[in-house]
Amino acid sequence: MNTTIKSWATPLAVGAFTISAVTGLLIFFDIEIGLVEPAHRWLSWLLVTGVTLHVVANWKQFTGYFSKKPALGIIGAALFVTIASVLPIFGEREENPGKIAAYALASSSLETVAQVVKTTPALLVEGLAKKGIVVHDPSATVEQIAKSNKKNPKELLGEILALSKGTETKGGDKD
Repeated sequence: MNTTIKSWATPLAVGAFTISAVTGLLIFFDIEIGLVEPAHRWLSWLLVTGVTLHVVANWKQFTGYFSKKPALGIIGAALFVTIASVLPIFGEREENPGKIAAYALASSSLETVAQVVKTTPALLVEGLAKKGIVVHDPSATVEQIAKSNKKNPKELLGEILALSKGTETKGGDKD
């Protein structure tokens, strides 16, 4: 059985590590395009599964590391960092400022968002209508407008921001 597990556990661990490493680095540098974040979050289970099966398939060799001081040092340091990282002694995790801004805009009225992006609510309503998005009331929040149009608030906010690039009011501040 170990031979069968070995034949696919290691490739699974390597493949899952590649996904986790690449998506983790992209997230670290705030490059959250496409499915980077959900792929990192959900496909990390493949890494856990692959490494667990790899350890099971190589149990004799794995236990041999517990008799070597350098290996024990590395394993001990990893356990220390793991335990320390889940303790609340280091404070709360800082949110990504871009996400905070996006949530703030999504919970704001279309009128407020229009001011932020230096255009008028009427121009945004007109542009959204061209994209098939109905706005009954510009004082409704982006979330409310998204819900009534069966859209994701983030996607709707993206549409609004894209529209605002071409709809800046003349004489407006362009900073």
